[in-house]
Amino acid sequence: NVQFVTLHVKAQLRTIKRQFLQENKCLSEEKLEEFLAKALEASNYGVSVLNNASANWNWDFTSALFFASTVLSTTGYGHTAPLSDGGKAFCIIYSVIGIPFTLLFLTAVVQRIMVFSTRRPVMYVHTRWGLSKPLVAAVHAALLAIVTASGFFLIPAAIFSALEEDWNFLESFYFCFISLSTIGLGDYVPGEGYNQKFRELYKVGITIYLLLGLIAVLVVLETFCELQQLKQLRKIFYLKKEKPQDRLTILDHDHLSFTSVSDQAASLRDDKTEPFVDVPVLSSPAGDDHIIR
Repeated sequence: NVQFVTLHVKAQLRTIKRQFLQENKCLSEEKLEEFLAKALEASNYGVSVLNNASANWNWDFTSALFFASTVLSTTGYGHTAPLSDGGKAFCIIYSVIGIPFTLLFLTAVVQRIMVFSTRRPVMYVHTRWGLSKPLVAAVHAALLAIVTASGFFLIPAAIFSALEEDWNFLESFYFCFISLSTIGLGDYVPGEGYNQKFRELYKVGITIYLLLGLIAVLVVLETFCELQQLKQLRKIFYLKKEKPQDRLTILDHDHLSFTSVSDQAASLRDDKTEPFVDVPVLSSPAGDDHIIR
């Protein structure tokens, strides 16, 4: 199906190009190809040659904020990229410093949210109703996944399909999934239309949505990782830990030391059974030997 759509679009483009060359015979095909190559290259960097996209939207504040959020979250749509050498160098330094801090921040936030969203509710139901803790945790994880999918995938997809003229519900849901999974293919980016209303506010809202959605997805994943059923499943793939060689040497040394101490104690017990003083033997004048005790 995908291959058929690709071939269909390619055939349409070739037909349009052929008609354009027939209507403009003063233009050679080589010049047209050169112009199209430069236009496509500029489009990859977020620069459009169309008259209706002449506004400077590439590096205004909201676009720069959106770009920074996609870099720090490692989503990286690729629709906007630095062109200058200084911008590329700054992007490298900014990513090296910012991405680890962002991961630490997300980890800390997720662990704190887990206390209120997962651990306390599960413990409360377990102690209040006396239900099995693994069962309560599994039901809670399923409900949390449903709420997260509704709040950060289905409802936003419906909103995007209403705000974006060229997007249907599937394409909007596709954008939500690609974004919150940090895949970031960049084939669908909201707020890039030339007639987008309240574009600055729209971009800020998308940035906040991506941050909150990423936290919510991480909370759900962490909740499922703490399930007892998954922990038992993961044990199947674990390798059995072998005792290190130095630990075996220490155990053997301790065994030998204990054996030598035991042997010494046994020899001392044997020595105690023998008399400590030899009793002299006295002879009587008659020549009979008697032991005087």
